[in-house]
Amino acid sequence: MNIALRTPRMTREQFFAWAQVQDVRYEFDGFQPVAMTGGTVRHSQMTLNIQFALRTRLRGACRPLGPDAGVATIGDAVRYPDALVTCTKTPDSAYVVPGVVVVFEVLSPTSGRTDRIDKLREYRAVPSIRRYVILEHAGIGLTVFERLPGEEDWRATALTAEDTLRMPEIAIEIPVMEFCDNVDLPDATPSAPS
Repeated sequence: MNIALRTPRMTREQFFAWAQVQDVRYEFDGFQPVAMTGGTVRHSQMTLNIQFALRTRLRGACRPLGPDAGVATIGDAVRYPDALVTCTKTPDSAYVVPGVVVVFEVLSPTSGRTDRIDKLREYRAVPSIRRYVILEHAGIGLTVFERLPGEEDWRATALTAEDTLRMPEIAIEIPVMEFCDNVDLPDATPSAPS
C-alpha cells in the first residue's frame, strides 16, 4: 500500500518568524500557513460579544484572550480561535497560550468544515481544553463540546436562544442571547411560550 506522507514545509518557530512580517493573518496547520480570510461585521460583532461577556464575568486567575492568541494543537499546528480562556499565567510576549480551558469559534460561511471537523479534532487533543464552543453565524445557536472529568471523549450539546451556556470549569454562565447582542439575525427574537 502506498501512502503519501505530508512533509512539513516549515516548523512552528519558522512559521512565527514568517507570520510576523505578513500583511494577512495566518494559522499554521502543522505543515504550511493557512490564510485566515476577512470576516463579516456579524462575525466581528459576535466575537466582540464573546469577549465582553467573558471579560465582565471572569475574576481571579482566568482571563479571556483572542483572536490573536495562538493555541498549540496537534504536532506543530497553531490555531487562532475567536476567543479563548486560560487560567495559566502567560508572558505577554508568548506566541501560544498554555493552559487553555475554553475555546470559542464563530462560524463563517466557509469555515464550517474546518471548525467542526479539523479544529474539533485538534482542540480535543489538547488535555487542558475542557470546552469547545461553536457559534452559528446565520442564526442563534451554539454547539458545545464538553470534556467530562475522567473521560477522554467529549459530549456534544446544542443550545438555542432560550438556553444558558454554563461553564463550571471557569465558574461562569452566559445566556446564549448575549452572543447575539447588536447582531442582525433572522431568528434573533426568541419564540413566545405557548
